[in-house]
Amino acid sequence: MARPGGWIAARRPRARMFRLRWTLVKVDGIEVQVEGDGAETVVMVHGWPDTLHLWDRTVEALKPHWRCVRFTLPGFDLSRHDRAYSLDEVVETLHHVVAQTCPGQRITLLLHDWGCLYGYQFALRHPSLVSRIVGVDIGDAGSAAHQAELGFKAKLAVLAYQLWLALAWRLGGVLGDRMARAMAAAMRCPAQAQSIGAQMGYPYAVLWFGVRGGFGAARPFDPAVPMLYLYGQRKPFMFHSQAWVDALARRPGSRVVGLRTGHWVMLDKAEDFNAEVARWLAGTAPAIDR
Repeated sequence: MARPGGWIAARRPRARMFRLRWTLVKVDGIEVQVEGDGAETVVMVHGWPDTLHLWDRTVEALKPHWRCVRFTLPGFDLSRHDRAYSLDEVVETLHHVVAQTCPGQRITLLLHDWGCLYGYQFALRHPSLVSRIVGVDIGDAGSAAHQAELGFKAKLAVLAYQLWLALAWRLGGVLGDRMARAMAAAMRCPAQAQSIGAQMGYPYAVLWFGVRGGFGAARPFDPAVPMLYLYGQRKPFMFHSQAWVDALARRPGSRVVGLRTGHWVMLDKAEDFNAEVARWLAGTAPAIDR
């Protein structure tokens, strides 16, 4: 249910009071933040090692025209000691978020990193609820075509950082947290060190250790709705195959944009990123009910 006091007031020095509209909804024990008054809703899902605050600047840019819904993934809230979550559990949480905050609507998904995997699987399982998708920096990662394009060094780098984070999750505690923060620093993650913990690495443990059933139930993603794919060009390797982006770019209503950034495109080039997303949302018709 929504938390009372969806209107908050803040004081600026020598300035009058102003009001900012927001709502917090509790879904599966997770706080979901809702902002904006647009007729269409954009549901935002982050990845490692982030929280809903990854989208702060994006929400500020979009909320005048779109309703923005975001939350911190299960297990990524360091204020509570948490466990690993299966693919089915995370997708079902996303389903509950959409059902409770956007009843009767088809929504646009805005996804990054692990949020892409969970969001893409949600779109495959619940196609009637998704009208458009914005994917950020993760395309067909792990597919045969993608694996074929990765060189030996790139494959070794992927294996190294993912197993490191999976092991950090397994060890947990102070050592696990230090390992997670060390990897985040090495990867130049924008998140503050104190907001990063070993428990956030459970998707890597699901992937490599088969925790919570692994990702064997994940289906290859082939978007059935218009999709905007934005990716960072300044990385040692890509998380998509060239064949995948070429095919996506040829689809009516879809678009592929590479920006001179690293993995955190929405932060490295926030103005360019937000402008691309807003322009595409405004100019692309959502998929109609099928």
